[in-house]
Amino acid sequence: MARLLTSVAIFGATATAAMAQVSDDVVKIGILNDQSGVYADFGGTYSYQAALMAVEDFGGTVLDMPIEVVTADHQNKPDVASNIARQWYDTQQVDAIMELTTSSVALAVQALSAQADKITMTTGAATTELTGAQCTENGFHWAYDTHALAVGTGGALVEQGGDSWFFLTADYAFGYSLEEQTGAYVTENGGEVVGSVRHPLSSNDFSSFLLQAQASGAKVIGLANAGLDTQNAIKSASEFGIVQGGQRLAALLFTLAEVHGLGAEAAQGLTLTESFYWNRTDETREFAQRFFERTQAMPNMVHAGTYSAVTQYLKSVQAAGTDETAAVSEQLHTLPVDDVFSQGGTVGANGRLITDVYLLEVKAPADITTDWDYFNVLATIPGSEAFIDPAESGCALVAAN
Repeated sequence: MARLLTSVAIFGATATAAMAQVSDDVVKIGILNDQSGVYADFGGTYSYQAALMAVEDFGGTVLDMPIEVVTADHQNKPDVASNIARQWYDTQQVDAIMELTTSSVALAVQALSAQADKITMTTGAATTELTGAQCTENGFHWAYDTHALAVGTGGALVEQGGDSWFFLTADYAFGYSLEEQTGAYVTENGGEVVGSVRHPLSSNDFSSFLLQAQASGAKVIGLANAGLDTQNAIKSASEFGIVQGGQRLAALLFTLAEVHGLGAEAAQGLTLTESFYWNRTDETREFAQRFFERTQAMPNMVHAGTYSAVTQYLKSVQAAGTDETAAVSEQLHTLPVDDVFSQGGTVGANGRLITDVYLLEVKAPADITTDWDYFNVLATIPGSEAFIDPAESGCALVAAN
């Protein structure tokens, strides 16, 4: 009888522990990004739909507990984003925040999450500071970064003779990082940076900036911006006859969503870098078709990267047997990444996903035979070349280990 009572007691304690493995009896993920500004197509509600797809494909539950996704618009303002994140953590029991378009926002929320002992998985922001000097123990950077864009787009144009550059740069952390990374790559490969000018986020008038770029005589004008800012800069450059005058435009962060918004006629011939292209394999096409059915748009690397991040987070919760931050973070650093976005991807000690990226060229309109099939794949760049070696990233956590 004593042994029986002991067994019952042990069973009861084990059952209670098992029930407590998921805090608040729900695994809750927050998708925080720009849903009404210059990056609304770049990420926006499309990323939220990608997150919902990932949850549905996972089965809707993990460790026999429901999975919930919440979302909000941070308006590209770090203070707004931080307030939302704090409220999510304090009152809504959100376990992890993802997407985080806009580098200044991502850096702010990653730092706040470190204080709150929560996980961030950034898919929409680009700065290498997220896994460099401002890395955190539970911060992860998915999809792409400024170094990969510099190696891809910048490298391609330098090889084609574009050895003098002038940068038109968005005036915040992302733009600075992209200009710095691309400029360093240009100079390391024998080129020179002849100048730069910074413009405010969501600028309506690029004329004065483009006149400076035109007057510089640089062979390449590097657009270190994104979203509607890049689209508007390209339209303005066309009006000034910059390409007709012999200079080239380098859209350093340009995705399928922006090409579609700009139109193939205006975008044709542009070289760009993405870590996902929907029309590359049977698997990517099947995923893209399901995404299109719910959004009426094909996914870019941010949307597919968000799907991957949510999926990998849920796999890590499953493997850890809990949603406790340290245990899940350990699994995120350990588990290989194999899904529609990344095949054989690995996560470095600094939280950087190392995965292949693709050098793409926008087709001429006459060569487009399928809706949304805008790109020729020029090259596959291995992740080991595209991303900074974690040991050389400047992340103090890596150095400490």
